Amino acid sequence: MIPVRGYEGQNVAVLGLGRSGLATARALEAGGANALCWDDSPEARTRAEGEGLGLHDLSRRDAFDNLATLIASPGIPHLYPAPNRHIARAMAAGVPVDNDIGLFFRSFATPEWDNMETPPKVVAITGSNGKSTTSALIHHILTEAGRPAQLGGNIGRGVLDLDPGSDGGVVVLELSSYQTELARALTPDIAVFTNLSPDHLDRHGGVGGYFAAKRRLFAEGGPDRAIIGVDEPEGVFLAGQMAEGPGDDRVIRVSVDHKLTGPGWQVFARKGYLSEYRKGRQVASIDLRDMSGLPGSHNHQNACAAFAATRALGLGPRQIEAALASFKGLPHRSQLVGEANGVRFVNDSKATNTDSAAAALTAFARVRWIAGGLGKEGGIAALAPHLGHVAKAYLIGHSAREFALALGDTPHEICDTMAIAVARAADEAEPGDTVLLAPAAASFDQYPDFEARGEDFTALVKARLAD
Repeated sequence: MIPVRGYEGQNVAVLGLGRSGLATARALEAGGANALCWDDSPEARTRAEGEGLGLHDLSRRDAFDNLATLIASPGIPHLYPAPNRHIARAMAAGVPVDNDIGLFFRSFATPEWDNMETPPKVVAITGSNGKSTTSALIHHILTEAGRPAQLGGNIGRGVLDLDPGSDGGVVVLELSSYQTELARALTPDIAVFTNLSPDHLDRHGGVGGYFAAKRRLFAEGGPDRAIIGVDEPEGVFLAGQMAEGPGDDRVIRVSVDHKLTGPGWQVFARKGYLSEYRKGRQVASIDLRDMSGLPGSHNHQNACAAFAATRALGLGPRQIEAALASFKGLPHRSQLVGEANGVRFVNDSKATNTDSAAAALTAFARVRWIAGGLGKEGGIAALAPHLGHVAKAYLIGHSAREFALALGDTPHEICDTMAIAVARAADEAEPGDTVLLAPAAASFDQYPDFEARGEDFTALVKARLAD
């Protein structure tokens, strides 16, 4: 646990009592604050009381008297599409609003660091797609190299549930736009921006607000090193803002679209080969083509970002290459579930938008594509240029018929359920095919989350392979 510093003897309200909210309340109490907990869900309040935490009804007239701050869980909106009523009252009363990420950055460093040979480092990763894999990959590389490392934030453990920093240790944090937008302190040693594609636009008031939330990770505290994907205009803009000049190697530019040139520090992948250039000269190269845990250009982008981050932490190219080769991937993200008779079954349930689905579709030569669910704004029209590898689509869920209309001449079948889709795709698959779950849609029509959807696909595939 990271005890929260700076609120000793003060009242701090905690709004939202899920995983991060409960961890925040415990960390506040450990740091000497008086945590006053609230959630509009009676079940969540009962759970908090069962852990010995005190409740504080934020709907009371005097609820915001004598509060030092309000700590809100990431999923609770504070501005768009409309502020949560409790957060709106806090802001009207002049009570500062923060989140657990802000508390972490103000509390992680302690006086004990003065006695360490190598003070701990924090690497924070944000972006639209690939941030979970990039975060896990950085953690994997560090662990394989013998460096003490912890993984947290939007993946792994909650930030305030992590252990205090150790000599030479590294904390790797995946941070969503919900987390970066509200945090009052953001001071990583290394910040990583993977890419940007439209998502969560209602929460951020449009794509500009979404990018602004991501940009805060770089603008608020100024990391010692910024690793920035430059395959979108926003990344190019951000890299330009962070660098003092073309040769400023505090900024490492990353690409999978084109070769990067110039006097600075670049890492890019082309045709399956990762290259590192510094001062206009190649200093390292890695063949990614046969690394089963990193299929496709989207995973090559993740590998480039992880390579850059771990190089910035002092690891050598050969150390990193060995760790990349042993990475098995994350569940629900280009996860190889099984293979039989020359047919592969891949679970990419995390591909909930068109950009991530496009990356998955182009990673395999011939695809039996399972798609659908609760479609997002724009449907799958943006996938039209990426359907060349699709032998047939098998459509499920609420948006199956809408998706069918957008597929044009691409063979497709409306299956409605995952069980029917898996059975039909497996029956029709030929050697060399990949049966790919890449929904390009949210899961909430049929499943509580993308993990449950991926687990259903995995269970169905394994049952069939066992027959």
